[in-house]
Amino acid sequence: MGKINAIITGIGGYVPDYVLTNEELSRMVDTNDEWIMTRVGIKERRILTEEGLGTSYMARKAAKQLIKKTGVNPDEIDALIVATSTSDYHFPSTASIVIGKLGLKNAMAYDFWAACCGFIYSLDVATAMIQSGRYKKIILIGADKMSSATDYKDRSTCPLFGDGAGAVLLEATEEEGVGLMDSYLRTDGMGLPFLHMKAGGSVSPASHFTVDHRMHFTYQEGRTVFRYAVTNMSADCELIAQRNGLNKDNIQWIIPHQANMRIIEAVAKRLELPMEQVMVNIEHFGNTSAATIPLALWEYEPKLRKGDNIIMTAFGAGFVHGANYVRWAYDGK
Repeated sequence: MGKINAIITGIGGYVPDYVLTNEELSRMVDTNDEWIMTRVGIKERRILTEEGLGTSYMARKAAKQLIKKTGVNPDEIDALIVATSTSDYHFPSTASIVIGKLGLKNAMAYDFWAACCGFIYSLDVATAMIQSGRYKKIILIGADKMSSATDYKDRSTCPLFGDGAGAVLLEATEEEGVGLMDSYLRTDGMGLPFLHMKAGGSVSPASHFTVDHRMHFTYQEGRTVFRYAVTNMSADCELIAQRNGLNKDNIQWIIPHQANMRIIEAVAKRLELPMEQVMVNIEHFGNTSAATIPLALWEYEPKLRKGDNIIMTAFGAGFVHGANYVRWAYDGK
């Protein structure tokens, strides 16, 4: 038996129908299209507005599309992982809700919390699960309902976030030269003061005070987060490229977390790649946290070719950051 690795064999995605435009936001807070586009590069974002629907709904829709596209037998799925920061409930896990709705009978399920790095972190973990030989097929979903944690009275954060979910099927392979080839993942733990939700956890449970003072929304010190994100995402990409013999001549795609267009451009510049080789969906989806990278894969799938060298990178609350190197395993359809 050869060495086992994990490859992505299919992609599904889902975004809500409702489009929140910059023009509509300008009627809610003191902002405008030029201000938002200049600073972050977001034109619109999708918002899940239906009452009673959460992250699990979008994750399930993405997974159902994935199962239909790939034709995989649901009974052969060994595990389902949902990377999210906006779980439906404190417990049970969002993944357990998704797996129940999908009717998967032979799989374990759990949530993976690594903020905006959730997808790239869990891709590494799911790959290790497959490499162990105990799992052969895993559905990995990045999904976030960021609108549920967004204060639409805060002009500095409400333009940033959208809702969505992207799902991939990971399968075992003994074919050489394809799959997740390398990861560089780090957490420096210095990010708490700069990016967090003040209340709702065990330190500050929900109360009249926390609700009245709007403490259940995303708090961010944008300039600090921007500086750390640019520095770490660019350095992580450069490091993983160097140790795998990658450069501007043999990298086909970069998939950066979609938080800010200026960050995305800085990462591309560091690797000396033109923007035509960077997957970008921030203008029409905004920052969907753990969903940004799988949603980019979902949109760009027809352009992917077997053997493409791809670097994925992200940065998020914590501060968590890192990069994956994937050699793509099939021609996009």
